[in-house]
Amino acid sequence: MDFDFKQQSAVTLAEVAEAAGVGESTVSHVLRNEGSFSRKARERVMEAVERLGYVPNRIAGTLASAGSRLVAFVIPSLSNIVFPDVLRGASGVLEKNRHQAVFSVTDYDPQREEALVAAMLAWRPTAVMLAGFEHTEGTLKMLRASGSRVVEVLDVDGTAVDLAVGFSNRAAGRASAEFLLKRGYRRIGYVGHDLDRDTRAGKRFAAFCETLAAAGSPLVDREICSGASSVESGRLGLERLLARYVDLDAVYFSNDDMAIGGYFHCLARGISIPSQLAIFGYNGLDIGRVTPQPLSTIRTPRVATGQLAAELVVTNAPPQVVDLGFELVEGATA
Repeated sequence: MDFDFKQQSAVTLAEVAEAAGVGESTVSHVLRNEGSFSRKARERVMEAVERLGYVPNRIAGTLASAGSRLVAFVIPSLSNIVFPDVLRGASGVLEKNRHQAVFSVTDYDPQREEALVAAMLAWRPTAVMLAGFEHTEGTLKMLRASGSRVVEVLDVDGTAVDLAVGFSNRAAGRASAEFLLKRGYRRIGYVGHDLDRDTRAGKRFAAFCETLAAAGSPLVDREICSGASSVESGRLGLERLLARYVDLDAVYFSNDDMAIGGYFHCLARGISIPSQLAIFGYNGLDIGRVTPQPLSTIRTPRVATGQLAAELVVTNAPPQVVDLGFELVEGATA
């Protein structure tokens, strides 16, 4: 059976104004809830909007405005709860101040980040938020020339383009090593993911190893898993590491996802935690807090990072770097 289908064009602002018997500027003011208009005019506009099925073109409004309210997030991953937490913190502040958040995902690929930053900047956002300080030269040139505010989050170990909000990954790596050493662990291994792509994990790992070496107990071995970090990769990574060094007494994981995977491996193999093997993570995720033995880890202020980053944007704060610090959670796995 043949159908004669013709796509209906979108309802325009002018059509809403005509149906409501008001000017286009009044419709715009009502929909943005700004400027002056009567209660009766608002009722007529909203009735016309509902009857015609009008959807405001926010992007067009943003492009036409000298003061864009679009905030672009270019983040490494959505599978890691860290970045959704930052988005959650920022979105509440942005929504309250009538800003619109949009995001794209780089999969930890700096070339993809460069392409996505170029695409986002084409919309002339009021701000661009990215993870960390390590970007390609092309990305840095675009950001510096864009006229948009730039907020680099989740790190303070570097030179900011404009604004930065986060915590020291190097300090977190040192604190993790010092904690394990203080507890008497000396044969320590590491399980993580791609340290070249996840530069913040790389900073933590480097500082962790430096601290161990300075104390005379260098890292015994490491297992770097391919692909994104996950519970499964942490479990498999620990299994491979222990196959080579069965007498390790502690393992440091690049994040809590992988540490929980290591925890599950120990449960499955009857490895007593922490008497036979200590486990230490990073991020302070909720799942680590509610396991039978709460995970020993570093808790990071991810939601607070997003909130403050958004506040600095909406208040047009001067360039600055804000270190929110972190909390070492002793837990019960180390």
